[in-house]
Amino acid sequence: MPKRHLKNWSAGFWQPLSLGVLLLGAGIVLLPLGIVFFTSFDKAGTAPGSLLPSAPTLVNYTEAWRRGKFPLAFANSSLVAIAVTAFQVFTSALAGYALARLKFRGRQAILLIVLATLVIPFQLLVIPIFLVLKWGHLINTYWALILPTAANGFGIFLLRQYFQTIPVELEEAAALDGANRLQILWRVMLPLSRPALVTLFLFTFIGEWNDLFKPLVFTTRPELRTVQLALAEFQEQFTSSWQLLMAAVVIATVPVVLLFLAGQRQFIRGIAATGIKN
Repeated sequence: MPKRHLKNWSAGFWQPLSLGVLLLGAGIVLLPLGIVFFTSFDKAGTAPGSLLPSAPTLVNYTEAWRRGKFPLAFANSSLVAIAVTAFQVFTSALAGYALARLKFRGRQAILLIVLATLVIPFQLLVIPIFLVLKWGHLINTYWALILPTAANGFGIFLLRQYFQTIPVELEEAAALDGANRLQILWRVMLPLSRPALVTLFLFTFIGEWNDLFKPLVFTTRPELRTVQLALAEFQEQFTSSWQLLMAAVVIATVPVVLLFLAGQRQFIRGIAATGIKN
């Protein structure tokens, strides 16, 4: 068999096989999510016996929304997630630009320290962070949920890598027009770094939305409950009502899913463009 025909035969054989394996993997991953979604529409009080609901209803969602007191939890989670995201974008942009463009002594050492923070679990730092927050009288406040993650080594490294992909000539042209460093960062670098900024926004917002540890440790006031804390309390109250529990899970998950779908194109571009560069 000629090499050209052998190559075409090999491509025609492996492509459907690869597609089949990917579809099988996607089905395995999505099956639990499908069970959660369809169970949430089933009639409350019935034992889940099949994937598709026998009597679809939206009553589970209204009941879960009311009993779980999600409106206040959504407001708290949105406030905390937006504030943390804004702080991380700000601090990551400044630190990332300095590490990418400024020439100063100890720059590589600082970069290594930033990368080293990525391997330290947040749980190891909870006691000193708690003591600092207590010293500042910030326990049981929104600041206790915002300040501990206001800066992040991942965001600094992500933007540093993306800034290095932008040609230096653009900055030199802006400098010739009289722009200073902050103006170059604000008017040149950040507009060109939209994919990386969207990536950092999605990572940070989704991480803060799904965070249960900080609200559980740093707050005790009911008015500061976040979505994940409300969901955990809801699970304790309705452990036998699968339909209500699945509806609550969907309610807590839908916002971040929609957010990711809205920014997935920029997310993929940001991840693809931030390769390892010295």
